[in-house]
Amino acid sequence: IEGPFMSPAHEQSGGLLVIVPCGKAKIWAKFPQAGPVVAADAYVGAPFKVNRGYAERMGGDWLILSAKYGFLRPADIVPGPYETTFNRQATGPVSPAVLREQVKQQGLGRYDEVIGLGGKKYRAAIEAAFEGTNVRPCFPFAGLPIGKAMAATKLDTSQ
Repeated sequence: IEGPFMSPAHEQSGGLLVIVPCGKAKIWAKFPQAGPVVAADAYVGAPFKVNRGYAERMGGDWLILSAKYGFLRPADIVPGPYETTFNRQATGPVSPAVLREQVKQQGLGRYDEVIGLGGKKYRAAIEAAFEGTNVRPCFPFAGLPIGKAMAATKLDTSQ
């Protein structure tokens, strides 16, 4: 299988999982020599940083939804640059079937609450991934334009 090196899944159940969309801006655009990096450092754009901050402030676990690799833990290794997006099928994004398999393999159905962030296509991918589980992801900023969603994401945990 092509893809990053996956870290082991947590075994405990319950709790909160926040799913953060990857981003178009990646470290290799600024530092082409960067080589493989941990997923938390691979995405460098403002939307990713805001969403990551939200996920970290929420205090639960968080994952990155990569259009190429699917669900990545922050410490998983991304081997190098890619330009895959759920917004353009021609780029070959990961399929719903692969995402559902990752949900099983990573035990993501064990969470009591799953919060999904990102645009419409990322929300659809998250919903499809959790089909057949007892988890119903929620999307607190759904429908907001990106600027307003980022502002709301910043404010939501700042109180």
